[in-house]
Amino acid sequence: MTASPRVHTSDGIRLAVREHGDRARPCIVCVHGYPDDRHVWDKVVTRLAERYHVVTYDVRGAGESDRPRRNDAYDIERLATDLERVMDAVSPERPVHLLAHDWGSIQAWQAVTDPRLRERIRSFTTISGPSLDHAGEWMRSKLRRPTPRGLRDLVSQLAHSGYIGFFQLPAIPELAWRTGIMRRVIRLLDPSARHITARTGDGVAGLALYRRNTRRRFRAPNPRPTSVPVQVLAPTGDSFVGTPMQTEIDSWVEDLRVRHPRGGHWLPRSAPDRIAHATEEFVEYLEGGEQSRELRRARTGAARRSFADRLVVITGAGSGIGRATAHAFATAGAEIVAADVDESAARLTAARLREQGAVAAGYGVDVARGSSVRELAELVRKEHGTADIVINNAGIGMSGSFMDTTEADWQRVLDVNLWGVIHGCRAFAEQLIERGEGGRIVNVASAAAYLPVPGLPAYASSKAAVLALSERLRGELAAHGIGVTAVCPGVVSSAITDTTTFVGSSPEQQRRKRERAGRLYRRRAFSPEAAAAEILRAVRHDRAVAPITPEARAGLLLSRLAPGLLRTVTRSR
Repeated sequence: MTASPRVHTSDGIRLAVREHGDRARPCIVCVHGYPDDRHVWDKVVTRLAERYHVVTYDVRGAGESDRPRRNDAYDIERLATDLERVMDAVSPERPVHLLAHDWGSIQAWQAVTDPRLRERIRSFTTISGPSLDHAGEWMRSKLRRPTPRGLRDLVSQLAHSGYIGFFQLPAIPELAWRTGIMRRVIRLLDPSARHITARTGDGVAGLALYRRNTRRRFRAPNPRPTSVPVQVLAPTGDSFVGTPMQTEIDSWVEDLRVRHPRGGHWLPRSAPDRIAHATEEFVEYLEGGEQSRELRRARTGAARRSFADRLVVITGAGSGIGRATAHAFATAGAEIVAADVDESAARLTAARLREQGAVAAGYGVDVARGSSVRELAELVRKEHGTADIVINNAGIGMSGSFMDTTEADWQRVLDVNLWGVIHGCRAFAEQLIERGEGGRIVNVASAAAYLPVPGLPAYASSKAAVLALSERLRGELAAHGIGVTAVCPGVVSSAITDTTTFVGSSPEQQRRKRERAGRLYRRRAFSPEAAAAEILRAVRHDRAVAPITPEARAGLLLSRLAPGLLRTVTRSR
């Protein structure tokens, strides 16, 4: 880190500026919000400075910069001019990328929408800070064209923004800062606020930001468009800025991307890696690199298929429901990773998808071995990125009485059907949590999980465990925005009957039983393609449990409403 000579503003305020990284590389200027100083970016800078020239500075009234005494010195136009002075000082010959949070974003928006600065700003990544003019116009639009959803969003935002009215009061907000009450209230309202280290003087001085700008901007907004590429990071748990007000800005931004990282208002401190990663992707693309899948997906306004720019990993994709599901997601626009214990079958699935114009790759995996699944997960992340949807579909069939099922039989079916799902959930959920932008996990169980059908003790037990695991995992991962769905097929005409083990049978008996089961399943005529369509529907609607054949749906209903009747019916068969 190097300390730059203090930048002098047009009205004589001295701004403390710090530079990090190589000055010859693309420049990222970070603008902090209220009541922070430049140190809110410290952990983000540590990562970005490895590849970029990163600049932080204390805005007027904060940190080591001068603190004006008059409220009019905090006018939004002056703040935008301060930013212009900093850009000219640290990157006079090259346009900069802006990264801003909270009030830093508000003043950066003023610069980004200034036609004079269009060639000085290459991109803008904004976190929890809308343009005051855009916000004022957004609020007015909800009243001009009222809809139930629009009014709900407006009321919600007004509730989030109640503190702005409090800040207009004389003396009381200052007292709240000086007594420490304000810090406690902020931390109570937003869990991520435990990371803030605001000084009392900065909190008191920054009240002028609200008193000088908010009322007049909301009363008479003057929204201006911009052609600067903008990336909005709208935290899902922000207690102060609602998502709609910061993201419904397509009419003013030509090139807009919207992402929803998990977390609260103070993401730069609570999730610095996520902020750095999103900023790197945006800057790298605009500096001539490849556009990531996440950036393509975040682009607003473009018509796209329902699962476009989603990466879907499917185990057991070499045949049956897995293969059909791979085709269905590919048709809906997804990139596919097909995995199977039979690597050649997985590669064949991928090859057929590529022939149809999809992006697909095939890999071998033995889901019964945790090390194999972890290797697959790391390979996928390295070669394709973090998966958005993971479908733990691989499984084997096993039929026969409990007494005929050996310990080795039990071990085998549990290793594949249950441990395979556990391994997949652990390996890929870890990556989804780390990315912090949600996702979906689908675990293929079976209607046998809740139907007391005789002759399937090992198979049904493994699938019942998958169903129970999925329901509990759904609650645990909800905090990370990850939905978990248990898919419960009934009788589907798939290839599982060709590999089902009929315990206690001779080879010849095995053959005859498989042929008989295959005929029964084919007669049922519920195809893997029909099952795949139901799986897509379940993912789209984030269902907890998805029975996907008529008998599976009827069985689930009976198992909940009339379990005794269901047991009687199955015993009489």
